[in-house]
Amino acid sequence: IEVNPDAINIAEKLDEERAAGQVRGPLHGIPVMIKDNIDTGDKMMTTAGSLALVGPPAAKDAFIVEKLRNAGAVLLGKTNLSEWANFRSERSSSGWSGRGRQCRNPYAMDRNPCGSSSGSGAAVSANLCAITIGTETNGSIVCPANANGVVGIKPTVGLWSRSGIIPISHTQDTAGPMARTVADATALLGPLCGIDETDSRSITSDGHFQLDYTRFLDPNGLRGKRIGIWRATMGFHEKVDEVLEKSFDLMRSAGAEIIDKVDITGHHQTGGAGYQVMLYEFKHGLNQYLASRTGIGIGSLQDLIEFNKANRDRSMPYFGQERLLLAQEKGNLDTLEYRESLEKVVRLSREEGIDQTL
Repeated sequence: IEVNPDAINIAEKLDEERAAGQVRGPLHGIPVMIKDNIDTGDKMMTTAGSLALVGPPAAKDAFIVEKLRNAGAVLLGKTNLSEWANFRSERSSSGWSGRGRQCRNPYAMDRNPCGSSSGSGAAVSANLCAITIGTETNGSIVCPANANGVVGIKPTVGLWSRSGIIPISHTQDTAGPMARTVADATALLGPLCGIDETDSRSITSDGHFQLDYTRFLDPNGLRGKRIGIWRATMGFHEKVDEVLEKSFDLMRSAGAEIIDKVDITGHHQTGGAGYQVMLYEFKHGLNQYLASRTGIGIGSLQDLIEFNKANRDRSMPYFGQERLLLAQEKGNLDTLEYRESLEKVVRLSREEGIDQTL
């Protein structure tokens, strides 16, 4: 969606450091691209793909971008995405944004790249860079990783700081690595960890993160592991099921014990409550973020809605902004509906969900 005009200068300086014997670590000189909902305090814009945010750059780097630069990575540019990380319309096209238009799958240009980190998945798949950063609230790293044939990791929420990233849900949001191999994705995971006092969830990771996860890479890592198969999510396409069955066999051959027909109770009861949580948290988080940006003329969710209405031909030629409108109708985070929805999601997904299953 945008190329960093300073990329060549950054690369030359890092080459000079290496020639002088100063190597910052495994990311020194490695070309990286990041999703265009992550702030960079440079000459590039941060827009979440929206025409409403086209204008002056963010005031400073997001916490993880600062860590990325300190690690010696070359920030080549920003990647396209599903606009507002796919939280604008109920009928959106994955990978479409008003600013970047339609991102395409490099394996089949007429096929869906999935989203919302569509450009991050497509860019690393097409060898435009070595590693990318995507963000995920609910599938936005793992889905484009799958569709573009690459590796995506959604870290535990709080392992990477979220400050300086345009939010949807502070309960679920996190950035994460995308790469062509497990080893490459793992190489990015550790250097971007760290305690950020401005992100309360980041503070909870203190004492729990590693600065180098590559030391845990093990070609025999599946030996003795117990892997549950949740067949309720299968059965929609016989060819997909065939690929999955082959992958189960590969896991067995690598020494894993396959526990078949696992059931995660309560999963299907969380959807409605989870959506309510996202609507409330999106309004709260986006209003906070937009209030911190200057020079763009958009200071709130309501301002964004009005911009889209006034620029309908450019901003909404194919689908609308139903989710923005629904979020704007919500109250604050003290509202009973929000608190009850959050409690339900946490209970059904944790102690009555994955914990009970395990």
